[in-house]
Amino acid sequence: MRSFQELKRLAKRACGEYPQARMALLGDSATQLLATALKGEGMARGLALDLFEAEYNQVERQVLDPTSELYGFDADFTVIYQSSHKLLEKFSLADAGTRASLAEERLDFVRTLCRSLKGRIIYYNYPEIGDGVFGSYQNKVESSFIYQVRKLNLGLMDLSREYPNLFICDLSELQAKLGRDFCFDSSVYVSTEMLLSLDALPYVASRTLDIVCAIRGSFKKCLILDLDNTLWGGVVGDDGWENIQVGHGLGIGKAFSEFQQWIKKLKERGIILCICSKNDEDKAREPFEKNPEMVLRLDDFAVFVANWDNKADNIRTIKEILNIGYDSMVFLDDNPFERNIVRENIPDICVPELPEDPGDYLEYLYGLNLFETASYSSADKDRTAQYQAEARRVSSARAFTDEKAFLKSLGMVSEVSGFNGFNIPRVAQLSQRSNQFNLRTVRYTEDQVRALGADSRHQCFAFTLADRFGDNGLICVVILEKQDAGTLFIDTWLMSCRVLKRGMENFTLNTLAGFARENGFKRIVGEYIPTAKNGMVADHYLRLGFTPVPDAPGRLFVLDVDAFSPLDCYIETKQTPYAE
Repeated sequence: MRSFQELKRLAKRACGEYPQARMALLGDSATQLLATALKGEGMARGLALDLFEAEYNQVERQVLDPTSELYGFDADFTVIYQSSHKLLEKFSLADAGTRASLAEERLDFVRTLCRSLKGRIIYYNYPEIGDGVFGSYQNKVESSFIYQVRKLNLGLMDLSREYPNLFICDLSELQAKLGRDFCFDSSVYVSTEMLLSLDALPYVASRTLDIVCAIRGSFKKCLILDLDNTLWGGVVGDDGWENIQVGHGLGIGKAFSEFQQWIKKLKERGIILCICSKNDEDKAREPFEKNPEMVLRLDDFAVFVANWDNKADNIRTIKEILNIGYDSMVFLDDNPFERNIVRENIPDICVPELPEDPGDYLEYLYGLNLFETASYSSADKDRTAQYQAEARRVSSARAFTDEKAFLKSLGMVSEVSGFNGFNIPRVAQLSQRSNQFNLRTVRYTEDQVRALGADSRHQCFAFTLADRFGDNGLICVVILEKQDAGTLFIDTWLMSCRVLKRGMENFTLNTLAGFARENGFKRIVGEYIPTAKNGMVADHYLRLGFTPVPDAPGRLFVLDVDAFSPLDCYIETKQTPYAE
């Protein structure tokens, strides 16, 4: 973790070509140093924060006054810090008879926040302060402060499910990890009104930027694991599968089993698991197949690579199969030499410095918060099977010398529909997560997706793709804006990278052109807005036959619908295009 002084230096650095985000910071205590830490952490992650800091203790005024500076600033992210300390002060000054309503009053204000503010709201929850008035009996007393704080934090979780624009930054969990004495310095507070210690500020800033980056589509989606002394104790090639250290008896095997349980939960959440091990493959597979105390099994892994090649090269192979960026990968290995080899050869990958003692693995990794996300859906649980199918496709492709013959052999089928109650969560998630194949990189929440689907000015398309190896689920989204009687503008075109090079781009354009022709539109206009990650689609419209629009601001391209001839592809349509 960077120190506050390091963040302070970073905050002063020129932003150069970094992408920008507008952030508003409101607090009921001094927030100047928190603002510095947030800007510094943003710079450390390649994000320049244009930050508006409200005056001291002006949260309610800024939110409730529609003419305030907050509304004039029009933030992408509004960060709100209403502290436990100030809440305790309000609680202590209230009449004894009204203290039991403290949590509901604050939750009502947060509801007002969610209804009033545009953009995303990042709200810090409330670390506990044991005031000692009732001792442990406080858990039975609704009007005790701890009871109200816990009720408030539970209510905030419920509100975050109700309002998609509300994200909770978990200061309570952070304090539980670091300790209250670490997070709060009474001598600093008395003289400065600053409630977060200098030591705690980097952790708070890091957690806040974790959420910001996840919302912006930058997050980890793949965990690559070594085997010997990482997933189990011992060396399977020497000790044999039956003698490795794993299991819930006494000893270090218990730590490895609990580590595997955590990894299993990540897989169930949708994180892609892969193996990268220096081992004979048959011996590397044996513990998963034969050892009854193993928590993880072979079918938990999307890609399994075990050989004696350089691990950096093997990770490159894994990347080719998964077709995801190195910056979305985490590599865990107990061996410092292997960690350094991978870091030096693949700078973008995240390689945590695992502790020497396997018993410390989990506590260390909990603190890193590597797998922050801004969305979750039931479809995430199917991700491993989808990538296992992709690995089989890659293997099958090697048997063909003719790409067209391979594509025909897949038997691909796409279902095309509008936005509906079933696919809206996945559409929103794809909008939040897609970076590489995303022509304009516009992010939409579930509520916004639902509104677009119901708006007659827009025509929305959701595409799935299945083949003989498996179902990829929803993999492509297009939102057309009807600009005038003859023109359709492509507001959004995004696609999962795991289906590249299968003709899905051609199939999608054929569908769009068919809709345009049937409804009397003469032109389809596309726009490419470059980002740090979507360079792969810079010539997308040119490759599909669009023509650059001369003298137009930005990078606009137009397709003449009447002159368009359907492009080659080997994908059948399962349903009538653009059916609701």
